[in-house]
Amino acid sequence: MYAVIMAGGKGTRIKSLEPNLPKPMIKICDKPVLEHQIDSLKNSGITDIVLVIGYLGDKIKDYFKDGKEFGVNITYINEEEPLGTAGSLYYLKDRKDDDFILVFGDVLFDVDFERFIKFHQNNKAYITLLVHPNSHPFDSDVLIVDNKKVMNILSKNEPRNYYFMNLVNSGIYCINKKVLDYFKEPKKLDLEKDIISHYMSEKLVYAYRSTEYVKDMGTPERMNQVTEDFKKGLVNKKNLKLKQKCIFVDRDGTLNDANDYVRKLEDFKLYPGIEDSIKKINESGYLVICITNQPVISRGECSRNMVEKMHLKLGMLLGEKGAYLDDLAYCPHHPDKGFVGEIESLKIECDCRKPRTGMIDKMVRMYNIDVNESWFVGDMTVDIKTGKNAKLKTILVETGFGGSDKKFLDKPDYKAKDFSEAVNIILEGRK
Repeated sequence: MYAVIMAGGKGTRIKSLEPNLPKPMIKICDKPVLEHQIDSLKNSGITDIVLVIGYLGDKIKDYFKDGKEFGVNITYINEEEPLGTAGSLYYLKDRKDDDFILVFGDVLFDVDFERFIKFHQNNKAYITLLVHPNSHPFDSDVLIVDNKKVMNILSKNEPRNYYFMNLVNSGIYCINKKVLDYFKEPKKLDLEKDIISHYMSEKLVYAYRSTEYVKDMGTPERMNQVTEDFKKGLVNKKNLKLKQKCIFVDRDGTLNDANDYVRKLEDFKLYPGIEDSIKKINESGYLVICITNQPVISRGECSRNMVEKMHLKLGMLLGEKGAYLDDLAYCPHHPDKGFVGEIESLKIECDCRKPRTGMIDKMVRMYNIDVNESWFVGDMTVDIKTGKNAKLKTILVETGFGGSDKKFLDKPDYKAKDFSEAVNIILEGRK
């Protein structure tokens, strides 16, 4: 597989920093962004690279030449006139031998591309987007995803008077060689509006969810942020080739105010300070993933659709304060029968219902999580039992049930008055 990097943009929003350089050549810690990108690709064995250049493209050519000094092979597509975000892909038609990675030259990332490619190939996708939640979903285009397929893209300019998924396109793609059949001539095309939307209508566009570091540096403010993140080591540590640390957290009684399961959307309210605590985790390098039993679905007390709306609301409440969950899993099953309106197909013994570890095991595989360096925080003894079963360290909070369910005798490693104190115990080592 080869990689194509769109490096021809003028970078008008960031031009004040380096007016005589193309945007991808602006340095982060003494190395151009474009070189950081090539390093990440090379670390996954991708050494055949096509650079699409335009504005001040000679400066890119003079620096990288044929790529041999950097351990890669570089060829160039020179846009005499700008062809948008996709038009230049026409010039790849003679290379219809392989799928390829496509990235934009203003994005700092460190990604395990082998995982990404495997997902793309296993799903026989035409286009796969690397996607993730972010800290500003309200001014971002967001994705509607169903069963890993991208169903729609909601523009940030469209009014949204409803709860929506905090999931955005990162600017990294894996593209099937068959997509090149779309290009008939070298003309200006938009990757999202012309290409992705076309294959999305055929249900051939997939979303690969990743917790890895992918952020654009297209404004002076964002440039400062990614530079600080790089200095802290956050960029490289997030690569999924490396073991990740995670804080798994229960939902009802831990994040949201509840002494029982929530059944109505209007009753779903976060405890004070939850947003700040989640944001603190986001900035720490830990992942934060919610794991929750929702037997109200199988009992017929609340629809699956309503539970998922609550999770959208949870994401939006966090997003308003610049915080996000890396992922969330819920179990809809409940083995006990005798409830009015219960759903027979969900009244089963499953591997996902806590204290079993099916939901955690899935996340451990998906995000290469080191259970020995990870935690489970919850308000019930079933949460502590779950954490122990998964070999995690555990914290019992006094909110919600505060351990009063007494279903299990397992002792937590620590106790905390609430989730905020639990986060401090984990991140600051306070006992």
